[in-house]
Amino acid sequence: MATILSAQCTDERVNQVTPNLFRRYPDAAAYASADSAELEAAIRSTGFFRNKARSLIGLGRKLVAEHAGEVPGTMEALLELPGVARKTANCVLGTWFRRNEGVVVDTHVGRLALRMRLLTTARDDKDAVRIEHDLMRLVPREDWTFFSHALIEHGRKVCLARKPRCTECALAADCPSAGSIR
Repeated sequence: MATILSAQCTDERVNQVTPNLFRRYPDAAAYASADSAELEAAIRSTGFFRNKARSLIGLGRKLVAEHAGEVPGTMEALLELPGVARKTANCVLGTWFRRNEGVVVDTHVGRLALRMRLLTTARDDKDAVRIEHDLMRLVPREDWTFFSHALIEHGRKVCLARKPRCTECALAADCPSAGSIR
């Protein structure tokens, strides 16, 4: 549920919303029977709250109806759930189930992969699936989840979108973009 809420939202905001949300909706059945207006109000500050509420309710219903209320552990089953695409599925599989099926590609991973020239795709390509496949060829499978989380953290703390902190970066000596982004 938190991964769905994180779309176009900061982790800080999601972490503020989820404690009360999870108390009110402790399991899939609670989301399945949720009142949409009440759920929307609970998640409003995460943005896109109507779509997210619709996804959470649909997800709860499908989990109850088809998976005994449990989150499935396969890519195929996860991708059939409302609100779940490859990024969410990869995150859940790698982080929760410890199964590396792909690389989580969010805005940080995409930006850093382009800056570090880790991709074979065009410099201006923002296609997350193509970026994921390029990174899967480059990074050993056993490292996919760690690699994703490490790039995300690095993108949040050091290699910022508007003003990267190249002078503070441990990767600057190996980064082809170090110092060139102002």
